Amino acid sequence: MGEKRALLAGKTPEIRVTHRREGLSVISTLTNRGKVPWKAFAGAMNADILFMKRLVKDARGKKIFLILDNLRVHHTKPVKAWLAACANQIEASSLPPYSPALNPNEMLKAIITAQAPSRAKGDLKKATVSHLRRLLNSPQRVMCYFQHPKLHDAA
Repeated sequence: MGEKRALLAGKTPEIRVTHRREGLSVISTLTNRGKVPWKAFAGAMNADILFMKRLVKDARGKKIFLILDNLRVHHTKPVKAWLAACANQIEASSLPPYSPALNPNEMLKAIITAQAPSRAKGDLKKATVSHLRRLLNSPQRVMCYFQHPKLHDAA
């Protein structure tokens, strides 16, 4: 039997720089092994499932246990249909409504938001992408996001 991985998925909501109203959406997952697959883009989150397809491809045949927050897009027909069609590769469950204490991805969101620049247009995406790239080389830091006592089952 292959190794199983737990992923926690969430969307870092659109981050806005106060005086410039610059926005950025980030979709990310965290693994309890310290990996952070992510994608940053302009615009709102939609039911595009390309990100989840990439997760399955990167898992190389290992089953993924995906824990979704209650973002509206996670409950859309295209997402539900895709998850059902891929049930042998990915098993999804949802967190209770508004439960940020159970979601390590909320810690990532808080860190990105705190580091969001308020300078020239374009700095927000640059700073966010830079931070997310640094996390690729910091699995121990990401693993710490799972240290909350309520998260012991996820790790």
